[in-house]
Amino acid sequence: MTTSVRNNFLPPSLVSNLREVLINRKGDEEEPSKKPDESTEAPSSFSSSLDAVDATDCSKPIVLVTNGDGIEAPGLLFLVEALVREGQCSVHVCAPQSDKSVSGHSVTLRETLAVSSAEIGGATSYEVSGTPVDCVSLSLSGALFSWSKPALVISGINRGSSCGHQIFYSGAVSGAREALICGIPSLSISLNWKKDESHESDFKDAVDVCLPLINAAIRDIEKGLFPKSFLLNIEIPTSPLTNKVCIFNHSLNFVPGAEYHLIPGLFYLQALMLIPFKEI
Repeated sequence: MTTSVRNNFLPPSLVSNLREVLINRKGDEEEPSKKPDESTEAPSSFSSSLDAVDATDCSKPIVLVTNGDGIEAPGLLFLVEALVREGQCSVHVCAPQSDKSVSGHSVTLRETLAVSSAEIGGATSYEVSGTPVDCVSLSLSGALFSWSKPALVISGINRGSSCGHQIFYSGAVSGAREALICGIPSLSISLNWKKDESHESDFKDAVDVCLPLINAAIRDIEKGLFPKSFLLNIEIPTSPLTNKVCIFNHSLNFVPGAEYHLIPGLFYLQALMLIPFKEI
Protein backbone atom coordinates (compact mmCIF):
# COMPACT_ATOMS: atom_id res chain seq x y z
CA MET A 1 0.00 0.00 0.00
CA THR A 2 1.15 3.52 -0.71
CA THR A 3 1.00 6.47 1.63
CA SER A 4 0.94 10.12 0.65
CA VAL A 5 3.25 11.67 3.23
CA ARG A 6 2.33 15.22 2.37
CA ASN A 7 -1.38 14.62 2.92
CA ASN A 8 -1.00 12.35 5.95
CA PHE A 9 -1.68 14.31 9.13
CA LEU A 10 -1.23 11.27 11.36
CA PRO A 11 2.15 10.73 13.03
CA PRO A 12 3.98 7.68 11.59
CA SER A 13 4.02 6.13 15.06
CA LEU A 14 0.21 6.33 15.20
CA VAL A 15 -0.15 4.62 11.82
CA SER A 16 2.27 1.92 12.97
CA ASN A 17 0.26 1.51 16.17
CA LEU A 18 -2.93 1.20 14.15
CA ARG A 19 -1.48 -1.60 12.04
CA GLU A 20 -0.52 -3.43 15.24
CA VAL A 21 -4.05 -2.99 16.62
CA LEU A 22 -5.53 -4.43 13.43
CA ILE A 23 -3.17 -7.41 13.54
CA ASN A 24 -3.92 -8.08 17.21
CA ARG A 25 -7.66 -7.86 16.55
CA LYS A 26 -7.32 -10.54 13.88
CA GLY A 27 -5.21 -12.66 16.22
CA ASP A 28 -7.88 -12.52 18.94
CA GLU A 29 -10.37 -14.13 16.55
CA GLU A 30 -8.19 -17.25 16.06
CA GLU A 31 -9.36 -20.55 17.62
CA PRO A 32 -8.50 -21.01 21.33
CA SER A 33 -6.74 -24.27 20.55
CA LYS A 34 -4.16 -22.57 18.38
CA LYS A 35 -0.62 -23.10 19.60
CA PRO A 36 1.41 -20.08 20.76
CA ASP A 37 4.16 -20.64 18.20
CA GLU A 38 1.59 -20.48 15.39
CA SER A 39 0.45 -16.95 16.31
CA THR A 40 3.29 -15.46 14.30
CA GLU A 41 1.32 -16.28 11.15
CA ALA A 42 -1.46 -13.84 12.04
CA PRO A 43 0.08 -10.73 10.42
CA SER A 44 0.52 -12.33 6.99
CA SER A 45 -2.89 -13.99 7.20
CA PHE A 46 -4.53 -10.68 8.15
CA SER A 47 -2.69 -8.86 5.39
CA SER A 48 -3.94 -11.38 2.84
CA SER A 49 -7.53 -10.97 4.02
CA LEU A 50 -7.23 -7.20 3.73
CA ASP A 51 -5.95 -7.52 0.16
CA ALA A 52 -8.85 -9.82 -0.68
CA VAL A 53 -11.47 -7.51 0.79
CA ASP A 54 -9.97 -4.35 -0.68
CA ALA A 55 -10.01 -5.54 -4.27
CA THR A 56 -10.58 -2.18 -5.96
CA ASP A 57 -12.00 -1.97 -9.46
CA CYS A 58 -9.43 0.30 -11.11
CA SER A 59 -11.77 0.99 -14.02
CA LYS A 60 -14.15 2.94 -11.76
CA PRO A 61 -13.55 6.17 -9.83
CA ILE A 62 -13.03 5.62 -6.10
CA VAL A 63 -15.51 7.30 -3.75
CA LEU A 64 -14.91 7.43 0.00
CA VAL A 65 -18.01 7.81 2.19
CA THR A 66 -17.94 8.97 5.81
CA ASN A 67 -20.35 10.80 8.12
CA GLY A 68 -20.81 12.34 11.55
CA ASP A 69 -23.75 10.26 12.79
CA GLY A 70 -21.88 6.97 12.94
CA ILE A 71 -21.52 3.98 10.64
CA GLU A 72 -24.95 2.53 11.50
CA ALA A 73 -26.82 5.74 10.66
CA PRO A 74 -29.59 5.25 8.05
CA GLY A 75 -28.44 8.20 5.95
CA LEU A 76 -25.03 6.62 5.30
CA LEU A 77 -26.47 3.13 4.77
CA PHE A 78 -29.07 4.28 2.23
CA LEU A 79 -26.49 6.38 0.39
CA VAL A 80 -23.91 3.59 0.18
CA GLU A 81 -26.59 1.12 -0.92
CA ALA A 82 -27.64 3.44 -3.75
CA LEU A 83 -24.07 4.13 -4.90
CA VAL A 84 -23.26 0.41 -4.96
CA ARG A 85 -26.50 -0.37 -6.79
CA GLU A 86 -25.78 2.19 -9.52
CA GLY A 87 -22.31 0.74 -10.01
CA GLN A 88 -20.72 3.89 -11.42
CA CYS A 89 -17.99 4.06 -8.77
CA SER A 90 -15.99 1.88 -6.41
CA VAL A 91 -17.44 2.60 -2.96
CA HIS A 92 -15.35 2.56 0.21
CA VAL A 93 -16.57 3.51 3.70
CA CYS A 94 -14.69 4.72 6.77
CA ALA A 95 -16.98 6.18 9.44
CA PRO A 96 -17.10 6.67 13.23
CA GLN A 97 -18.26 3.79 15.39
CA SER A 98 -20.60 6.12 17.29
CA ASP A 99 -22.34 9.46 16.85
CA LYS A 100 -19.85 12.32 16.36
CA SER A 101 -22.36 14.83 15.00
CA VAL A 102 -21.09 17.95 16.79
CA SER A 103 -17.41 17.08 16.97
CA GLY A 104 -16.25 19.97 14.79
CA HIS A 105 -12.83 19.59 13.19
CA SER A 106 -11.42 17.64 16.12
CA VAL A 107 -8.79 14.90 15.90
CA THR A 108 -7.76 12.12 18.28
CA LEU A 109 -4.24 12.69 19.62
CA ARG A 110 -3.87 11.12 23.08
CA GLU A 111 -5.86 7.92 22.54
CA THR A 112 -5.32 4.85 20.41
CA LEU A 113 -7.69 4.61 17.46
CA ALA A 114 -9.48 1.27 17.30
CA VAL A 115 -10.48 0.09 13.82
CA SER A 116 -12.57 -2.88 12.74
CA SER A 117 -14.14 -4.00 9.49
CA ALA A 118 -17.86 -3.41 8.97
CA GLU A 119 -20.49 -5.20 6.91
CA ILE A 120 -22.07 -2.86 4.35
CA GLY A 121 -23.12 -4.74 1.24
CA GLY A 122 -20.91 -4.14 -1.79
CA ALA A 123 -18.56 -1.65 -0.12
CA THR A 124 -15.20 -2.11 1.61
CA SER A 125 -15.99 -0.66 5.03
CA TYR A 126 -14.26 0.18 8.32
CA GLU A 127 -15.49 1.74 11.55
CA VAL A 128 -13.14 3.89 13.62
CA SER A 129 -13.34 4.88 17.29
CA GLY A 130 -12.44 8.49 16.41
CA THR A 131 -14.00 11.49 14.71
CA PRO A 132 -14.97 12.05 11.05
CA VAL A 133 -11.66 13.89 10.59
CA ASP A 134 -9.81 10.84 11.94
CA CYS A 135 -11.70 8.62 9.49
CA VAL A 136 -10.84 10.71 6.43
CA SER A 137 -7.23 11.35 7.46
CA LEU A 138 -6.70 7.67 8.19
CA SER A 139 -8.24 6.64 4.87
CA LEU A 140 -6.00 9.03 2.94
CA SER A 141 -2.90 7.81 4.80
CA GLY A 142 -2.90 4.49 2.92
CA ALA A 143 -3.09 2.49 6.17
CA LEU A 144 -6.55 1.02 5.50
CA PHE A 145 -7.12 0.91 1.77
CA SER A 146 -4.88 0.10 -1.19
CA TRP A 147 -5.22 3.69 -2.38
CA SER A 148 -4.46 7.04 -0.75
CA LYS A 149 -6.34 9.45 -3.03
CA PRO A 150 -9.99 8.82 -3.98
CA ALA A 151 -11.71 10.74 -6.75
CA LEU A 152 -14.33 12.12 -4.33
CA VAL A 153 -15.14 12.14 -0.62
CA ILE A 154 -18.78 12.25 0.46
CA SER A 155 -19.76 12.97 4.07
CA GLY A 156 -23.37 12.12 4.90
CA ILE A 157 -26.24 11.89 4.59
CA ASN A 158 -26.42 13.31 8.10
CA ARG A 159 -29.39 13.96 10.34
CA GLY A 160 -29.90 17.68 11.05
CA SER A 161 -28.95 21.02 9.59
CA SER A 162 -25.31 21.76 8.73
CA CYS A 163 -25.52 25.08 6.94
CA GLY A 164 -24.49 28.64 7.77
CA HIS A 165 -22.54 29.02 11.03
CA GLN A 166 -23.31 25.38 11.87
CA ILE A 167 -20.52 24.27 9.51
CA PHE A 168 -18.06 25.11 12.31
CA TYR A 169 -19.65 22.54 14.64
CA SER A 170 -20.77 19.89 12.18
CA GLY A 171 -18.95 16.58 12.19
CA ALA A 172 -20.32 15.88 8.72
CA VAL A 173 -18.86 19.07 7.24
CA SER A 174 -15.56 18.52 9.05
CA GLY A 175 -15.10 15.17 7.32
CA ALA A 176 -15.55 16.80 3.93
CA ARG A 177 -13.37 19.73 5.00
CA GLU A 178 -10.52 17.39 5.91
CA ALA A 179 -10.66 16.01 2.37
CA LEU A 180 -10.64 19.59 1.05
CA ILE A 181 -7.52 20.38 3.07
CA CYS A 182 -5.86 17.28 1.61
CA GLY A 183 -6.69 18.38 -1.93
CA ILE A 184 -9.58 15.94 -2.54
CA PRO A 185 -12.93 17.19 -3.96
CA SER A 186 -15.68 16.62 -1.43
CA LEU A 187 -19.41 16.85 -0.76
CA SER A 188 -21.12 17.24 2.60
CA ILE A 189 -24.80 16.26 2.60
CA SER A 190 -27.29 16.78 5.43
CA LEU A 191 -31.05 16.33 5.86
CA ASN A 192 -32.93 19.07 7.72
CA TRP A 193 -34.45 16.71 10.28
CA LYS A 194 -37.44 17.90 12.32
CA LYS A 195 -38.66 16.09 15.41
CA ASP A 196 -42.15 14.59 15.15
CA GLU A 197 -42.23 15.49 11.45
CA SER A 198 -39.35 13.68 9.76
CA HIS A 199 -39.27 9.95 9.10
CA GLU A 200 -36.47 7.50 8.38
CA SER A 201 -37.88 7.05 4.87
CA ASP A 202 -36.93 10.70 4.23
CA PHE A 203 -33.31 9.54 3.96
CA LYS A 204 -34.27 7.36 0.98
CA ASP A 205 -35.91 10.36 -0.65
CA ALA A 206 -32.86 12.46 0.17
CA VAL A 207 -30.66 9.92 -1.63
CA ASP A 208 -32.89 10.16 -4.72
CA VAL A 209 -32.56 13.93 -4.63
CA CYS A 210 -28.79 14.15 -4.26
CA LEU A 211 -27.71 11.24 -6.50
CA PRO A 212 -27.87 13.37 -9.68
CA LEU A 213 -25.52 15.90 -8.03
CA ILE A 214 -23.13 13.15 -6.96
CA ASN A 215 -23.09 11.58 -10.41
CA ALA A 216 -22.56 14.97 -12.05
CA ALA A 217 -19.65 15.69 -9.68
CA ILE A 218 -18.02 12.35 -10.49
CA ARG A 219 -18.39 12.94 -14.24
CA ASP A 220 -16.88 16.43 -13.96
CA ILE A 221 -14.00 15.09 -11.85
CA GLU A 222 -13.21 12.45 -14.47
CA LYS A 223 -13.28 15.10 -17.22
CA GLY A 224 -11.15 17.50 -15.18
CA LEU A 225 -13.98 20.06 -15.01
CA PHE A 226 -14.69 19.94 -11.27
CA PRO A 227 -13.15 22.95 -9.45
CA LYS A 228 -9.94 22.20 -7.59
CA SER A 229 -9.83 22.64 -3.79
CA PHE A 230 -13.60 22.66 -3.66
CA LEU A 231 -16.16 21.53 -1.05
CA LEU A 232 -19.88 21.64 -1.75
CA ASN A 233 -22.12 21.63 1.34
CA ILE A 234 -25.64 20.44 0.47
CA GLU A 235 -28.64 20.72 2.75
CA ILE A 236 -31.78 18.77 1.88
CA PRO A 237 -35.11 19.94 3.34
CA THR A 238 -37.65 18.10 5.44
CA SER A 239 -39.86 15.99 3.16
CA PRO A 240 -37.31 16.15 0.34
CA LEU A 241 -39.65 15.23 -2.53
CA THR A 242 -42.20 17.97 -1.82
CA ASN A 243 -40.14 20.97 -0.68
CA LYS A 244 -38.47 23.18 -3.25
CA VAL A 245 -35.21 25.03 -3.40
CA CYS A 246 -34.45 28.26 -1.56
CA ILE A 247 -31.75 30.42 -3.14
CA PHE A 248 -29.32 32.17 -0.81
CA ASN A 249 -26.45 34.54 -1.45
CA HIS A 250 -23.23 34.72 0.56
CA SER A 251 -24.93 36.68 3.35
CA LEU A 252 -27.62 33.99 3.59
CA ASN A 253 -30.38 36.31 2.38
CA PHE A 254 -33.07 35.19 -0.06
CA VAL A 255 -32.44 36.34 -3.62
CA PRO A 256 -35.70 37.83 -4.99
CA GLY A 257 -36.74 38.73 -8.50
CA ALA A 258 -34.44 36.46 -10.50
CA GLU A 259 -35.73 33.50 -12.50
CA TYR A 260 -34.42 30.17 -11.20
CA HIS A 261 -35.08 26.54 -11.98
CA LEU A 262 -36.66 25.15 -8.82
CA ILE A 263 -35.21 21.71 -8.14
CA PRO A 264 -37.40 19.64 -5.77
CA GLY A 265 -35.53 18.74 -2.62
CA LEU A 266 -32.48 20.98 -2.88
CA PHE A 267 -32.66 23.43 0.00
CA TYR A 268 -29.26 24.96 0.43
CA LEU A 269 -25.93 24.89 -1.40
CA GLN A 270 -22.81 26.32 0.15
CA ALA A 271 -19.39 26.24 -1.52
CA LEU A 272 -16.11 26.36 0.36
CA MET A 273 -12.81 26.81 -1.45
CA LEU A 274 -9.16 26.89 -0.43
CA ILE A 275 -7.17 29.73 -2.00
CA PRO A 276 -3.43 29.02 -2.30
CA PHE A 277 -1.31 31.59 -0.45
CA LYS A 278 0.53 32.56 -3.62
CA GLU A 279 -2.78 33.68 -5.17
CA ILE A 280 -3.66 36.05 -2.32
